Amino acid sequence: MGNGVREGQVDFKRQDAEPVTSTHLPSEDKQEKKKVLNSLMSGALAGAVAKTAVAPLDRTKIMFQVSSKRFSAKEAYRLIYRTYLNEGFWSLWRGNSATMVRVIPYAAIQFCAHEEYKQLLGSYYGFQGKALTPFPRFIAGSLAGTTAAMLTYPLDMVRARMAVTPKEMYSNIVHVFIRISREEGLKTLYRGFTPTILGVIPYAGLSFFTYETLKKLHADHSGKLQPSPPERLLFGACAGLIGQSASYPLDVVRRRMQTAGVMGHTYSSILLTMQEIIREEGLIRGLYKGLSMNWVKGPIAVGISFTTFDLTQILLRKLQHSTNVER
Repeated sequence: MGNGVREGQVDFKRQDAEPVTSTHLPSEDKQEKKKVLNSLMSGALAGAVAKTAVAPLDRTKIMFQVSSKRFSAKEAYRLIYRTYLNEGFWSLWRGNSATMVRVIPYAAIQFCAHEEYKQLLGSYYGFQGKALTPFPRFIAGSLAGTTAAMLTYPLDMVRARMAVTPKEMYSNIVHVFIRISREEGLKTLYRGFTPTILGVIPYAGLSFFTYETLKKLHADHSGKLQPSPPERLLFGACAGLIGQSASYPLDVVRRRMQTAGVMGHTYSSILLTMQEIIREEGLIRGLYKGLSMNWVKGPIAVGISFTTFDLTQILLRKLQHSTNVER
């Protein structure tokens, strides 16, 4: 204690109130960095688990979206079974490596951005520490989805190409990038970008809005701070159902534009693509092709994704808290 007093006397004029500042601000900064890192890790795991779980259904949906074949549950089953017989069981996950390369950064960025946008909008609207009102809640989700889509779009393009082509055409992810760049030009990597962004605004906005709203309603009516894992899955499933139904036609359009180079089509714009699809296949059968499969796949994937994110966040916070207590 004597040494501490002497140091205080010697350094008082020179350091003034700096000891408080130097210990407080770095601590806050460190906490913020931990929070961002936790969101990134939780989001990455959530995306990987969810997409791997529904990869065979996802690949089947894309194959119908980019073709003129009429969709039905029976035809979808036949396609899955034929793929299994001709190419083997693991072929049902063809393109999943490209999906993982895309979805891990996409989900990490999306969930992390959502947490940050919630905080920013909460400060702006005066809801710091409280649940956002409906409009800011929708905006936070839309901005999060848009941010993630903009930063990872070429990987989505590659994944779509791998899903609809045989192994002989593209051997791996790098090969897809090289062939597209060489044969079709670098611009092709962003073909379908506009419908993607237009689709992700209602999709991400409604998904996050629905999930957050259901969690808030649950807390208000049940008195529990947190829903159980099955309840989270149910809330996520509802979020996926609403979000994907609202944006589905634009999802079909972007898949057509992404795979035009290998499917023998030329789509120059969103409207022309929509017109051609409607003219050849009809409004409902064309622009909503595979939606019934999405009503199975989407809620499962989104439910798993939101639940994995929330539970991983809770686990990481508990681990960090126990580590701090031990120290």
